[in-house]
Amino acid sequence: MLNKIMLIGNLGRDPELQVTSDGTPFTRFSLAVSRNYTTSSGEKREETEWFNIVAWRQLAERCERYLHKGSKIYIEGRVTQRKYTDKNGLERISVDVNATDMEMLTPKSASSGSEGYSAVGAGDNNDPFLPDYPDDIS
Repeated sequence: MLNKIMLIGNLGRDPELQVTSDGTPFTRFSLAVSRNYTTSSGEKREETEWFNIVAWRQLAERCERYLHKGSKIYIEGRVTQRKYTDKNGLERISVDVNATDMEMLTPKSASSGSEGYSAVGAGDNNDPFLPDYPDDIS
């Protein structure tokens, strides 16, 4: 079986580093992935899909340190579902991307004034025993 997703898009908000009750760091952020297409009548359109991204451990710390709202990134991971209870007491299901790799695609000049692209890999998050959304994160 295979559960793998690869996305290129822009952050919708800054990542916020949090820690589970057992001390495992994680971060969440949204990613906007857009595609352009032309309708049968010749009209150009853009369609944007939003993805909830969750990164763990060292990858979470890198995301929190280097990424900002608007950053263009490549994310690789697996699709996961989790159940939670919302503020009104209703049970909900969230579909998230559990990130295993991330590369920054925003030119450094867009954030620090120098030339070139920045890349931050994440080979350390390919652990098959990653926690699957502990109950204390919602």
